[in-house]
Amino acid sequence: MSLNGRITAVLGPTNTGKTHLAIERMLGHRTGVIGLPLRLLAREVYDKIVAARGPNVVALMTGEERIVPPRAQYWVCTVESMPEGMGCDFLAVDEIQLCADPERGHVFTDRLLRARGQHETMFMGSDTMRGAIAALVPGVQFDRRERMSTLSYSGSRKISRMQPRSAIVGFSVDNVYAIAELLKRQKGGAAVVMGALSPRTRNKQVELYQNGDVDYLVATDAIGMGLNLDIDHVAFSSTRKFDGRRMREIMPNELAQIAGRAGRGMSHGTFGVTGEARPLEDEVAQAIMDHRFTPLNKLNWRNAALKFASVDGLIHSLQVAPQDIMLMKSREADDLMVLNTLARDAEIRARTHESKSVRLLWDVCRVPDFRGISHNEHASLLQSLFGYLHQRGTVPFDWFARQVKRIDRVDGNIDALSKRLAFIRTWTYVAQRNGWVDDENHWRGETRAVEDRLSDALHAKLTEKFVDRRTSVLLRRLKQKEALLADVNDKGEVTVEGEFVGRLDGFRFQADKSAEGTEAKTLRQASLAALAPQFHLRADRFYNAPDTEIDYTEQGGLMWGEHAVGKLVAGADPLKPSVQVFVDDEAGPDVAQKVERRLQHFIDRKIAALFEPLLNLSRDEELSGLARGFAFRMVEALGVIPRGDVAVEVKELDQDARGALRKHGIRFGQFTIFMPLLLKPAPTRLRLVLWSLHKNLDIFPESPPPGLVTVPAGEQTPAGYHAMAGYRAAGERAIRIDMLERLADMLRSEDSRGGFEANPDMLSITGMTLEQFAALMGGLGYKAEKGERAKVKPVVEPTPVAEAAVEAEAEAADEPAGEDAPVAVADVVAAEEVAVETVATDALAEEATADTTDASVESAEPEAEVFYTFTWGGRANNNRQNNRNRGQQGGRREGGQAQGKPRGKPRGKGKPRNEGAKQFTARPPKKEKPIDPDNPFAAALMGLKTK
Repeated sequence: MSLNGRITAVLGPTNTGKTHLAIERMLGHRTGVIGLPLRLLAREVYDKIVAARGPNVVALMTGEERIVPPRAQYWVCTVESMPEGMGCDFLAVDEIQLCADPERGHVFTDRLLRARGQHETMFMGSDTMRGAIAALVPGVQFDRRERMSTLSYSGSRKISRMQPRSAIVGFSVDNVYAIAELLKRQKGGAAVVMGALSPRTRNKQVELYQNGDVDYLVATDAIGMGLNLDIDHVAFSSTRKFDGRRMREIMPNELAQIAGRAGRGMSHGTFGVTGEARPLEDEVAQAIMDHRFTPLNKLNWRNAALKFASVDGLIHSLQVAPQDIMLMKSREADDLMVLNTLARDAEIRARTHESKSVRLLWDVCRVPDFRGISHNEHASLLQSLFGYLHQRGTVPFDWFARQVKRIDRVDGNIDALSKRLAFIRTWTYVAQRNGWVDDENHWRGETRAVEDRLSDALHAKLTEKFVDRRTSVLLRRLKQKEALLADVNDKGEVTVEGEFVGRLDGFRFQADKSAEGTEAKTLRQASLAALAPQFHLRADRFYNAPDTEIDYTEQGGLMWGEHAVGKLVAGADPLKPSVQVFVDDEAGPDVAQKVERRLQHFIDRKIAALFEPLLNLSRDEELSGLARGFAFRMVEALGVIPRGDVAVEVKELDQDARGALRKHGIRFGQFTIFMPLLLKPAPTRLRLVLWSLHKNLDIFPESPPPGLVTVPAGEQTPAGYHAMAGYRAAGERAIRIDMLERLADMLRSEDSRGGFEANPDMLSITGMTLEQFAALMGGLGYKAEKGERAKVKPVVEPTPVAEAAVEAEAEAADEPAGEDAPVAVADVVAAEEVAVETVATDALAEEATADTTDASVESAEPEAEVFYTFTWGGRANNNRQNNRNRGQQGGRREGGQAQGKPRGKPRGKGKPRNEGAKQFTARPPKKEKPIDPDNPFAAALMGLKTK
């Protein structure tokens, strides 16, 4: 030690550039050593010096890491690992106020008292050490440093309202993880920094924060020890901590050390509390802002002059009390506790009979308890380690390999990886001791590789659990105002910078539903910014798409494939609806206008194609007078008008006017005035949509399935629906208006006054049974009287038919194959079916005859059949039916008589009003068709006819 070396104490609050000054001073000398309080900070300083001078002249020494090039000039160490007796030109110790720390204070005090550089010595730390340093270090010079930025107290603030670039400090692992989880849900994520992390994990987590991937940092009080980060605000989640022995309140100077991380360089910083932490007292907050704290009057000390003659002598030397009033005996540290435990073991006692063995035992006891399982577990491990070293000189290769291999796994959760990382630090420390293991270089590299793998896995797990990568990437790009790259696949899935963000439905973006809070807001903001080019490309593709790719729904929606791109809205004219587009505002007005023009073109062309007859009618300039007025009514009614609604207008039309209207395809039916071309399914579907728009209906009624003659009338259908659907309600069912007019033509030839029965053609047109037809006729204003009568069975002669079937079969067998062959075979099959039915009939007849002969008591009753006689119900019945129709359809009349001018059903043509009683049959006789002589069954049929 040189007595001429200058000793300087650079004291002041955080953010005064003390560590930076020490690095500059060291590099100004040929050699130097700097001791730092944390392995993390040592690695940070080492990287800075390597960047300035290169790796060949810089050494790094910590408990678990040893990088010593052959020509090392500058040594960066943890305080415990600082080499002694090197005779370096410069020596510095950072955070010298840790002399008062209960756990490690005696190490810092020893460096304060004994470590010196030949030319210059520098101690950096808090101003609270001024008195102690002045008393213990003769000739020291003080350099007071002021903070480069202000630090102010901002009170309590919820985590959900925490400002960006904030660090939230917790004093337990569970607390740190809980806060990080909350920040992920509310703010998109947070980086995690703890003293137990390896430098590799810590650096990657800090990089997340420094790069802006996340705006929040959750850390233990490790960040107070010189870690330089871009922090604007520090928030304490608690003001109590467990110091290894008990829970205690954090001292104001300790709070200041951590709070001082806020505001780096010339940037001002703030500090406060959050979570369950109580607001700081005014005196404490003011002391932190003014950097005024109670001076340290007592420093922890432990004797450095150790005796290695015996274990008891070593323990006694470690327990010597200090002589200076500024020093106090430190509490029993972990190494001394282990030494006391192992000293009670008989085998250890037997092995430590000379100073070399005692020194080895002490070196083993100084292995830190990185695992933190229990004192006994740690003591047992060190006992085994000492036994191998004392007996063999080195740790057995196989035993050491098993310990490392058991830890070399990257599966499991954060806790499992953290425990393995703590375990490997023990073996890394052992591998770093000179002479403790065989092939030191191998095991130092192997343990370092395992630590790196575990560090990477832990970083990945921390990031996965506490950082939403998608949100963090998008936030960073938005802040940097970089162009975001979006991609939309054929399913509409949107990815921005490779991250799934939602779906594009037409021209509306739907963000991922799993996002919540700030994350959802960020996703939408970034996604829409990236989707701007996609919106324009999609709009161009849509504008040039054929009409076959666009369609409308029965609720008035407009679809482009599977995507809803707009809807129809009512216009001034039912045939001229407007379009409302579904386009996000962020897509821009140009996109919205292009989509709107394309949809308007589509619906205009669709109406022009499907309603061409109606549009031609509206544009016919030759129509005049009543014909032109009636044409206007037809266009307004979309081509279908119940005759009862326009009975007066129809009566006033002359033959010329009707002829002019008929040229446009208008048919004047008995019940409805309509244009048959507009009753097809496509015009009907569109007519219902346009009509529903014009009526401002909330729910549009759907068009009936195509091809059905009758459909259920329904009870809640809106007024006018059936006419627009091309039907007329009649009782419980509605019949298609064109088929109704065909039925009406048949009914004109019937005697509606005297009564008539339905013929097969009537039932065939409607596709109904006799009972259903009766209900339909009742809905049209007819009375249906039900009756029963004996059913007359036709007499069938079985023999000729059977013979005809046999002859037909024979002829079919002789018929050559050709185009007519399938017909002949079909005729044979039909004949066989008739023959079988005839044989069965003959058998039943014989059986019946036998029963009659044997019983001779009474004959069987004849079979009865049901029939209906229909008569016109007159004005009263018709009015009642119209009222029922109006009740079913919301009061809207769709047929019947014009209001004020009731009409009765006309009589049959040429038939007198009063006639005598008439006899009616179940069906009228059919006109016989002549027998085709070329028919192969002609002979058989002629035989039947002559019977």
